[in-house]
Amino acid sequence: MKSLIFSILVIAACGISCGNSQKQSKQETVKTTISVPAFNGDSAYSFVQKQVDFGPRVPNTKGHRECGDYLVNKLKSYGAEVVTQEMQLMRYDGVQMNARNIIASFDPQNVKRVMLCAHWDTRPWADNDANEKNYHTAIDGANDGGSGVGVLLEIARQISMNKPQIGIDIILFDAEDSGTPRFHKGQYDEKSWCLGSQYWAYNPHKAGYNARYAVLLDMVGAKNAVFCKESFSVDYASSVVKKIWNKAGELGYAHIFVDQHCGYITDDHVPVNEIARIPCVDIIHNDPAAEGFGDFWHTVNDNMDGIDKDMLAKVGTVMLNVIYSEK
Repeated sequence: MKSLIFSILVIAACGISCGNSQKQSKQETVKTTISVPAFNGDSAYSFVQKQVDFGPRVPNTKGHRECGDYLVNKLKSYGAEVVTQEMQLMRYDGVQMNARNIIASFDPQNVKRVMLCAHWDTRPWADNDANEKNYHTAIDGANDGGSGVGVLLEIARQISMNKPQIGIDIILFDAEDSGTPRFHKGQYDEKSWCLGSQYWAYNPHKAGYNARYAVLLDMVGAKNAVFCKESFSVDYASSVVKKIWNKAGELGYAHIFVDQHCGYITDDHVPVNEIARIPCVDIIHNDPAAEGFGDFWHTVNDNMDGIDKDMLAKVGTVMLNVIYSEK
């Protein structure tokens, strides 16, 4: 009888222990499960509009300075730790540009980090315009510059309300788009592009900075945009390309994030990959079957008329699903 009673007590204790273990396991599961917030395309669109309202964001101009201040304050308002890199950079023609990289860190103590980036400056010249008279006109850069920043600001807003399990660094690079223009009669200089990201790659905002990977958003707001797999991205960050394109497919966006390789593109992800040694993917509008970067690229037509809030929402939704799946 004593043996039987002891056995019953042992079984009961085990049942209580196992029950508690199962309950604790469920509690831990609930605790570590974070829902993906809904990306707001209207909000992202308003962020693009706000940038364009400052006018062209060309270094050494009032619009550039005021927009930079706006971006710093907006990111701070979402609870990010924000630092800037003030720098003087030399343009292809010897002009000294007063430039500023803007770095916003969420959960800065978390060693598990992902980096998201875009460039916030705009092209000083519409050197791809059909009308040569417009070549020396600075562009609005609604898509080329503004769209990527708009998506990242909306991501920052969502992070401020629903924290992911990893730290996020949003880096807005300056002086990406002041590279050698088509009308220049002298030698073309490939390294005259992406000056802000080159500076950051050699001088990261934190000594020894690293991230699991980085994603660059560039020209992500045009209607009917197509994003193929850019070649530097595939060479340096193939697993991240796969992660993003698979997630886009799961969300029903395989017709936008197409399973097709395209050529090598000089963009801010190149210094991040080659100098900073952080695997970085460039999500950039490049449709091999149509106009490549779009017929508005580096023209006076890169304005708000070409921005599609639904496309901003689709790209933003993919990115939120990617970063909120990280643990």
